[in-house]
Amino acid sequence: MEPLHKDAETAATAAAVAAADPRGASSSGVVVQVREKKGPLRAAIPYMPFPVAVICLFLNTFVPGLGTFVSAFTVLCGARTDLPDRHVCCVFWLNIAAALIQVLTAIVMVGWIMSIFWGMDMVILARYKDQGIPQQL
Repeated sequence: MEPLHKDAETAATAAAVAAADPRGASSSGVVVQVREKKGPLRAAIPYMPFPVAVICLFLNTFVPGLGTFVSAFTVLCGARTDLPDRHVCCVFWLNIAAALIQVLTAIVMVGWIMSIFWGMDMVILARYKDQGIPQQL
């Protein structure tokens, strides 16, 4: 499949700019933005205070699903999520479902690994919240 004419021009221009700049830095002013498409379970992870997120990560590491279960209750306490159009009870039950999936699949290690990654996502989201950085992923 051949690239479109416009894409070929852009690639040629970028190659010319890269060749002219020995440091490899581009000064063409092109900004690339990447957005992650989150599923409903992933988008239901709440933005918690950092200490609570660390506790949930700790709980998820040693008892798969327990930290996710605790995080579900932070939604009822007002923690926001990436699902603003859903009701609080729906987001709560999505987190409970994620905790159940983690518990039930922990026997084959999948749930335990998922639980640890879920806890790491909680900590990452808490860092964004504490630093005031708008998350665009």
